[in-house]
Amino acid sequence: MKTLLRRLLALSVLWFPAISFAEFQAGTAKIDITPRQWPVLVNGGMTSRSAESATKPIHARAIVLDDSDTKLAIVVADSCMMPRQLLDKAKAMASERTGIATNHMLIAATHTHTAPSSFGCLGTRQDLKYSAQLIEQLAEAITEAASKLQPAKVGWASTNASEYTALRRWVLRPDRIREDPFGNFTVRANMHAAKNLDDVTGETGPEDPELSAIVIQTPDGKPIAFLASFSMHYFSGVKPVNPDYFGLFCDHIEEKLGGGLALMSHGCSGDIWRRDYRDENWVSPEIEAYSKQLGDLIMDSAKATEFNSNVDLKMAERRLDLAYRVPTKQRLEWAERIVKEMGDRDPKTRTEVYANEAIELHQLQRTEVVVQALRIGKNISIVTTPNETYAISGLKLKLQSPTTNTMTLDLTNGADGYIPPPEQHLLGGYNTWAARSAGLEVMAEPKIVGAGLELLEEITGKPRKVYRQSQDGVVGKALTSLKPFAWWRMDEFGGNLARDSSGNGRSAVLHQPVLPFLTGPEGYISGIYPNEPFVNYEKEHNRAAHCAGGHLHTNFPA
Repeated sequence: MKTLLRRLLALSVLWFPAISFAEFQAGTAKIDITPRQWPVLVNGGMTSRSAESATKPIHARAIVLDDSDTKLAIVVADSCMMPRQLLDKAKAMASERTGIATNHMLIAATHTHTAPSSFGCLGTRQDLKYSAQLIEQLAEAITEAASKLQPAKVGWASTNASEYTALRRWVLRPDRIREDPFGNFTVRANMHAAKNLDDVTGETGPEDPELSAIVIQTPDGKPIAFLASFSMHYFSGVKPVNPDYFGLFCDHIEEKLGGGLALMSHGCSGDIWRRDYRDENWVSPEIEAYSKQLGDLIMDSAKATEFNSNVDLKMAERRLDLAYRVPTKQRLEWAERIVKEMGDRDPKTRTEVYANEAIELHQLQRTEVVVQALRIGKNISIVTTPNETYAISGLKLKLQSPTTNTMTLDLTNGADGYIPPPEQHLLGGYNTWAARSAGLEVMAEPKIVGAGLELLEEITGKPRKVYRQSQDGVVGKALTSLKPFAWWRMDEFGGNLARDSSGNGRSAVLHQPVLPFLTGPEGYISGIYPNEPFVNYEKEHNRAAHCAGGHLHTNFPA
């Protein structure tokens, strides 16, 4: 009997092969996408402008990853924004050359405001000659990166870079409401409104101070790629054509690494800039110093990176059909009258710009947007939006992601404009004025963020995390110990309900506009108690809501 068992065991060892991980590989490419023909139209302004030369070359930087089963491509290009139709053509061309599926290609714009116009919006038309060149070169970047695959290992780095980013969209005082391009006084919030702090009551949302990087090396530790993401809007300060601070950051990282390819994405930066308006003594840094300091910060963090070569890949994509906020009949008649008077010339004033945009949206009516998520190993993921996405949307994705480390990239796979959360639309301002730069339906943000979370669940096979503010702090413990009838932390990401933190299930209703998930002042927590209607506690930070004209309503029986 023992002899028979030994023979069966020997056969089983021969029959079942040893379990092994597929070899993880990575390849990179850096393609010069500086215009070949001059002059070129340049994105980034309200009205049209052009450039006759480049002050510094611009590039498309590509990474291709392969685990022997799944192959995917990541590209970050020095561009203000690139339309989905252009990127779909580039992906199809690259797929024919490499065999990589088009839904396994991610192409993002850095959002430099000093790059050629590959997307027509506001007062600038699409530069068709440059767009044709860009399609070919994006495909070339993916093709070259796919040809340079080599064994690799991957790790994650992250640090707090709050000194380098802040909110640029602020709520105006009710007596300081401004006029919109359509002749109506609707602007209750706007970018850079806090240049005069007396005009404003506070920021419209939270910032995201995380500077993160996916670090890829050879098995013996030589640099291959360094993909960084940071939620901070552009920093130009130089004439076009130029890669902005994104290019300077990449140059500095590559110099410090002594090789490899660095990429820097736009994070989720629709309402973010580098100036902290609360600091009245703030002095603008030089662009070179800013870029190097930010690079040094993430490189210091990367020293502690733990690497893994047993890595599998997963990527998923969803295409959503969304409506534009098209003009009413009255608005369309207003726009047609203005555009008719313009004739064939480009718009010169803000009113002319938005009249032209109203006609464009009326003709388009609907569009298709692309959302993607990819996983590198067990604990690293990337989730994308095709928009200038607010920081709060990025935080929703990160804080609910099933993976430990999640990177957000906006203006990826398309150029579908700002997507303010629904409550922000009630406050108006540039980010909400209907145009190709901000024209999607009011519910676009929750639909796009929801799709991103569903894709993260798909690629990980795990449910999203449920975000709850801790009850273990001073305030939480103190309030819980008093056994209140009800109390609300006001720490939701959005929506119209405020959860009852007492556990008694007495949720309250938020009447909009209420701006969620801001960093609250220390110790400001409100609650209803049987014997005490309002309580303040000190010395604890909390997430809070800003009632920018809205309020919280309860309806309890006496």
